[in-house]
Amino acid sequence: METPRSRTALIPMNHPDIKYLTDATGNPTAVVIPIELWRQLLPQEKTAIVDLADRLEDYCLDKAMTAAKNTPLLNRDAALQFLESEDAD
Repeated sequence: METPRSRTALIPMNHPDIKYLTDATGNPTAVVIPIELWRQLLPQEKTAIVDLADRLEDYCLDKAMTAAKNTPLLNRDAALQFLESEDAD
């Protein structure tokens, strides 16, 4: 059973500021993020993992909401047309 604390915040693998280190077979082994982002997520030395997860989720939601504000809304007909084209694919 999933608890509220087990939610995962996702950052796209192609996010320009985040680098993924891989082993010789291409499996991800580590993540490198800019220090400013790290300080937003973990501003204090003794932050609990749960707090880090919450901060990461907040960061991702903030980015998604900012992107949504900058995306034009579709009217009903355009939205239906978009959904129909998605179903056709």
